[in-house]
Amino acid sequence: MEYLSSLIAVISIAIVMVISPGQDFAMITRNSLIYSRRAGIIGAFGISLAIWLHVTYSLAGIALIIAQSDTLYTGIKYAGALYLLYLGIKGLTHKRASTNNQDQVSKEQSISDFKAFQAGFISNALNPKTTLFFLSIFTQVVTPETPIYIQLIYGAIISFAHLIWFVIVAVVLSSKLVTSQIDSFKLWIERTMGVILCALAGKIILM
Repeated sequence: MEYLSSLIAVISIAIVMVISPGQDFAMITRNSLIYSRRAGIIGAFGISLAIWLHVTYSLAGIALIIAQSDTLYTGIKYAGALYLLYLGIKGLTHKRASTNNQDQVSKEQSISDFKAFQAGFISNALNPKTTLFFLSIFTQVVTPETPIYIQLIYGAIISFAHLIWFVIVAVVLSSKLVTSQIDSFKLWIERTMGVILCALAGKIILM
């Protein structure tokens, strides 16, 4: 009961954080709409695992260093922005394969499990919003007296919240009701997502 108020605070902030639109949401939307439900769900697992990277550096005390170092935080921010910019440009330059080459069409519309996972993991690992969240949690809510197991519980809650939410997003966006409506617009959806990702990169750089 001693840490109940802090636990409630972490849960509340995690829920607000995970459902607010951002680069992770854009990534799962892209994977689910352009590729498949499987790609979206695997991307969600990538995001969930990346949360433990933030937990690890927070437990190691690096979060405090990042909080006190503008240069280090700026480096993380720009690295994330460049990754989003890369994906955005890739989406903008995407071209539909010739319908006469079915193998090529299938290849253009597929993504390996590893790449789907990688996209989710890197998106969250280099997400400045997530970094700021952990800086606030582990420098305000967590104290030197907070037991490690309590901090791990905080991390598990945040990771699980991301997994559940983005799996739901992937399932909804890849449902037959949605895919039947967007099948013929996939090229433009890819380009639209490219614009969104580039805009997010610009927003991060200008933050």
